[in-house]
Amino acid sequence: MAFGVEELRVLRRALALALQPSPVSAEDVKDCLRLAESLDEAARESARLRAFLVADLARYRAALPGTAAGYLALLDEALGAGHHPTPDDLAALSALRGNPAAAALLLRCRTMAEPGEQPRFTGARPQVTILSLIHI
Repeated sequence: MAFGVEELRVLRRALALALQPSPVSAEDVKDCLRLAESLDEAARESARLRAFLVADLARYRAALPGTAAGYLALLDEALGAGHHPTPDDLAALSALRGNPAAAALLLRCRTMAEPGEQPRFTGARPQVTILSLIHI
């Protein structure tokens, strides 16, 4: 996410006010609220993009192996947009690991996968810890 000059000015003022509380003008409050709304909209737009990419990814994955090149490019884009690899992604990449790009993405996805998902694909046995029991 990139900020424009005006947004940075408002953010700087908001941080200064947070660090050294003092009376705030109505204009400062309006600027901060507009910045917050802009950030919220950017977050919503990011979520919409991620949802679109994930849906597209599922369509490409369903058509594998014929769509391998498109699937790999789309998965890379989805990962860049914040998508966390699913067990289906890891299984598809495992099936395509003869492809160097798929093998590289498989390594990347394994490091990003949720801790509970990794053992199924790496062959390792899950470790039971106090923290894992809390999530059950």
